[in-house]
Amino acid sequence: MRLLHTSDWHLGRSFHRVGLLDAQRAFLGHLVETVRAREVDAVLVAGDVYDRAVPPLAAVELFDEALHRLAETGVPVVMISGNHDSARRLGVGAGLLGRAGIHLRTDPAGCGTPVVLSDAHGDVAFYGLPYLEPALVRGTLGARGTGHAAVLGAAMDRVRADLAGRPAGTRSVVLAHAFVAGGAPSDSERDITVGGVAAVPPELFHGVDYTALGHLHGCQTITDRVRYSGSPLAYSFSEAAHRKTMWLIDLDADGTVTGERVDCPVPRPLARVRGRLDGLLEDPALDRYEEAWVEATLTDPVRPKDPMARLAARFPHVLSLVLDPDRAPEDPLASYAQRLRGRSDRQITEDFVAHVRGYGPDEDERAVLTAALDTVRVTAAEEER
Repeated sequence: MRLLHTSDWHLGRSFHRVGLLDAQRAFLGHLVETVRAREVDAVLVAGDVYDRAVPPLAAVELFDEALHRLAETGVPVVMISGNHDSARRLGVGAGLLGRAGIHLRTDPAGCGTPVVLSDAHGDVAFYGLPYLEPALVRGTLGARGTGHAAVLGAAMDRVRADLAGRPAGTRSVVLAHAFVAGGAPSDSERDITVGGVAAVPPELFHGVDYTALGHLHGCQTITDRVRYSGSPLAYSFSEAAHRKTMWLIDLDADGTVTGERVDCPVPRPLARVRGRLDGLLEDPALDRYEEAWVEATLTDPVRPKDPMARLAARFPHVLSLVLDPDRAPEDPLASYAQRLRGRSDRQITEDFVAHVRGYGPDEDERAVLTAALDTVRVTAAEEER
């Protein structure tokens, strides 16, 4: 059975205030063309269909258009909700859409109920595990712990229990939206840390022939059977070196997996340049970036006059300006952003406590701070549902 694995469409998202709806439309057209040209048997969409819980009307219309075009191919689609989606909103009409071959899986309680498709070699059971917010689904799934590993483990217990009752030789595919250990994040994913821990071990998916992951925006292979497709478009300059693709997966009769990357259309290349302003304006080696979306990091010790306007004269599509002056670390003018770079919310909070009173939090205080940060994140997730 041939599967096309994609995720993280983020319909409605912009890139540094540049609308991406046309680029997203071009990708979805490419997706449908690939389904037809490569004789795909099932399309897998591993979450974050929309960029936010209440998407703009134009994004909803584009999604509706995509569903109609996919349904017209006659190829089944299995789709889950991600942490950016409102599971309840995305799941509206799931029963009716299922009759058209569009199988939405947004309810955590349904983790153990698969979509079963067949080919010449028998059945393939597709299990949809939507994004599982631990504090909201722990009770539903009967998880024994409080973190992501606990709720995903409980969901996978349901998957394995159902699979054990199916005929021998039934192949299995899981769609999941999670941060799996070994994956490389970028700057454009929303933090899903619970209790200071976000990543779950890939061993949670043991026993499944293929796991189609969503959440991380870079295409990557955790194991031969556990893969991220990544986002079809770049949503941050940290993805400048990404090759944006989908996975074309062939699932053989014995469950053997082979994968091929299918490139996605690139609306405009990304480039990151760094140096003093005069150098960036004069360096001939940067000619190749003049038609790219550009992020420029200026290292001038003193902020130059009108830097954005001067950069735009050479790079018409410059979108982001970062100031990172060449200064010694002890220089009091070193930027606040520099001191925070690469630090988590929890680390920043603990550093603040240490700064105010002269020493950092003890274990009990760390637990209180972590619980407070988790409460804020969970409250936001509940409001988006």
